[in-house]
Amino acid sequence: MKGIILAGGSGTRLHPMTQATSKQLLPVYDKPMVYYPLSVLMLAGIRDIMVISTPADLPQFRRLLGDGARLGVRFTYAEQPRPEGLAQAFHIARGWLAGEACALALGDNMIFGDHLSAQLQEAAAREDGASVFAYHVADPERYGVVTMDAQGRAVDIVEKPAVPASNWAVIGLYFYDRHVTEMAAAVQPSPRGELEITDLNRMYMEQGKLHVQKLGRGCAWLDAGTPDSLMQAGTFVQTIQSRQGMLVGCPEEVAFRMGWIDAVALRGHALALGKTELGRVLMQLAEGRHL
Repeated sequence: MKGIILAGGSGTRLHPMTQATSKQLLPVYDKPMVYYPLSVLMLAGIRDIMVISTPADLPQFRRLLGDGARLGVRFTYAEQPRPEGLAQAFHIARGWLAGEACALALGDNMIFGDHLSAQLQEAAAREDGASVFAYHVADPERYGVVTMDAQGRAVDIVEKPAVPASNWAVIGLYFYDRHVTEMAAAVQPSPRGELEITDLNRMYMEQGKLHVQKLGRGCAWLDAGTPDSLMQAGTFVQTIQSRQGMLVGCPEEVAFRMGWIDAVALRGHALALGKTELGRVLMQLAEGRHL
């Protein structure tokens, strides 16, 4: 399975900050925002990843991430000339995907929780259909909303409903089988002129192939797309890391724990970070002195 990080758009809700740089490169406590969805894809076992961004911002992502070798992964980069909906990612990546299954992660979404890696790897291993993750929210009208029957099967999915039928929001992480590019090609622009990911998910649902995984109280989902949510996300990461001593959204740690890099490489990453707290924790991990 391959992975896509969609990190395009103009980030107008974060102006003037995003007039200088991509939203997904803004700091969330001690790391760039893009590190968090990247870590999620890596936890799912995905090592071949495409980063999609604007022509202006793509060079910054290349400078930050490189070719991926230092993390034991491989990065490919593609331009999104203008934002035309989330499902556009599969149009842009069609040739690169070459008929393979794919996971799509939005560059401003953060997920953290107990047993998350097992849930992600289960979704990645599913060969037929699509898998989405649902999170209970107080304001479902802001999101794509899924309604499920008593057995947990999706029976309806609506984008930003005026009157939501449930409080389960579909978060910005999607797993699709090898048919995703041909199905995405059939998605028509919505009234707002976008290729909606909800319409793609509905296609899978109508085939009886949309699997919904609920994220419970042990998981946190944050959308860092506004000044308030960006600050909340940073505070969350700072709290977890300082109180529990656990890293959140750190690709170097994930690569080491997945066995993609060794302790020598991890120590090199720690040294490159200098006298930062993140560097100190990575050094402890490399030396076997960390959880």
